[in-house]
Amino acid sequence: MHNLRLLRVLPFLNFALLAPLALPTSTATAGTIDKVPFGTTRDGQAVELYTLKNSGGASAKVMTFGAIIYSLEMPDRQGQFTNITANRETLADYEARSGAFGSLIGRYANRIAGGKFKLDGQTISLPVNAGPNHIHGGKGFDKRVWNAKPITGKDAVALELTYVSKDGEEGYPGTLHCTVVYELNDQNEWKMDYTATTDKPTVVNLCNHAYWNLAGAYSGTVLGQVLQANADRYLSVDQTLIPTGQLLPVANTPLDFRTPHTIGERIGDIREKQFNGGYDHCLVINQWRPGELTRSAKLSDPKSGRTMEVWTTEPGVQIYSANFPNGALTGPGNYPYPKHAGICLETQHYPDSPNHPEFPSTTLRPGQTYRATTVHKFGVAKE
Repeated sequence: MHNLRLLRVLPFLNFALLAPLALPTSTATAGTIDKVPFGTTRDGQAVELYTLKNSGGASAKVMTFGAIIYSLEMPDRQGQFTNITANRETLADYEARSGAFGSLIGRYANRIAGGKFKLDGQTISLPVNAGPNHIHGGKGFDKRVWNAKPITGKDAVALELTYVSKDGEEGYPGTLHCTVVYELNDQNEWKMDYTATTDKPTVVNLCNHAYWNLAGAYSGTVLGQVLQANADRYLSVDQTLIPTGQLLPVANTPLDFRTPHTIGERIGDIREKQFNGGYDHCLVINQWRPGELTRSAKLSDPKSGRTMEVWTTEPGVQIYSANFPNGALTGPGNYPYPKHAGICLETQHYPDSPNHPEFPSTTLRPGQTYRATTVHKFGVAKE
């Protein structure tokens, strides 16, 4: 039985409590959702920006372009709210070069070797857009305009985004009906619940590509922030970042975050050229069971006190430390992002799984429903 078939709806996502919301809205118990226009794409599609705000003042802004998390504001130990995820200023910036900031990545997150894999005896060919390989779905879901429906409940607000990927889009077989529900609740939890169905056998691996900086998105690097990961092993890769098939122990490597370490403590020990001076590794989450939430990582910022636990139903977490050059991307107000401006904790299936039958399967067949959930639990540590 395929692992994807085993995934089930998680009980904490009680959407029976949720109902469509007429905009604008405001209630005493459920927070608010508002929307504003956010420009028009090059091909003439209107894009909207939704703001979800809980009863405690935490907020998230989500674009219908790319199902992008544009910003997420959480309090520090002084009660001050700051955006903690990297963004660009305008829709044109995202269309030109986004860095995948906050994007929903699909149809397949991460790399597929040579842009090819076999499915039921047929060779599937995909665009090559990362050296010799395919990455992040080609012109993927992060470059598409999604339909949005706001939802509210007793102690949460949510946005349901849907996109239909046509049979053959970027080479992938099957028409894929994809939905993500972004939810912000009054416990300062940010939940991402993905589902998808297909009319032909295909592969699916969805994730979000947010760059987190708990001190504030425009505060410099994350090298002094502390990471802990629930992983004893990682995926060995070749010079083009394709898995070799080996799952190696993290012990005695810079990838050993089983106990807390600052991100910058051992980043200089990563000298292989393909990693571009930082982390870009898939960790294997301990005691993963399909359909069950497992804590994959915890990030904390000693200065602000902000903490973030990442729980997921996925078997891996790709750690990427924003290894692009200083100033290669800018944010609002032309802020130049430095190298290592954020840390991505991309919960997903392993890279190149379609070419590794020994990895958890990413195959989705007609009659099955792909399900994946990731929860970010935000908090504040005492001094």
